[in-house]
Amino acid sequence: MSRAVILLSGGLDSATTLAIARAEGYECFALSCLYGQRHAAELEAARRIAGALGVAAHREIEIPIGQFGGSALTDDALAVPENGGKGIPITYVPARNTVLLSLALVWAEVLDADAIFIGVNAVDYSGYPDCRPDFIKAFQELVSVATKRTVEGAQITLEAPLIELSKAEIIERGSVLGVDYSLTVSCYQADHQGLACGRCDACRIRADGFKAAGIDDPTRYL
Repeated sequence: MSRAVILLSGGLDSATTLAIARAEGYECFALSCLYGQRHAAELEAARRIAGALGVAAHREIEIPIGQFGGSALTDDALAVPENGGKGIPITYVPARNTVLLSLALVWAEVLDADAIFIGVNAVDYSGYPDCRPDFIKAFQELVSVATKRTVEGAQITLEAPLIELSKAEIIERGSVLGVDYSLTVSCYQADHQGLACGRCDACRIRADGFKAAGIDDPTRYL
């Protein structure tokens, strides 16, 4: 069985991505990171999802990028926006996916894995530059020259199966694959129990996705 490392944040997209990797026949190794985000509720969610979907192993790692600030997700002095806006929002965490994928690449090479899965999405991505197809393409090029495995001819493929899907399409796909979305946490400012605010961009995009998909929203709100 081919192995894959899946970046698992505890949110809706990463849970769906894990389910897709499993459905494609991969032995799945989930990697979750505590990077200084406002709450640990999504890490608790990642643990629940990993257990429910039966991963081969689940690693949790703490990385200190939050100490630099620069994002409303890591700096309590910056307010989380609740009404959208134009351009790249303040919830963008500088270079986060570059760091997370680099860590996933380390584990993938050690595991002799064939793929890394990440749940980035270019339709409902809130303007983040590291969720765009150009970023995925560029990182794939890096992977091809960055490791012993790849330079010796065994590729590690970067998979972003959600990148062209709408939030409704993601939810529909995950529902078919048996994802229990009540286990997930997407809110930017959930409380310590994982209850969602219902006001931030992440909550709005998630709620609109369930409505468009015609599927009951299982999100637990404050």
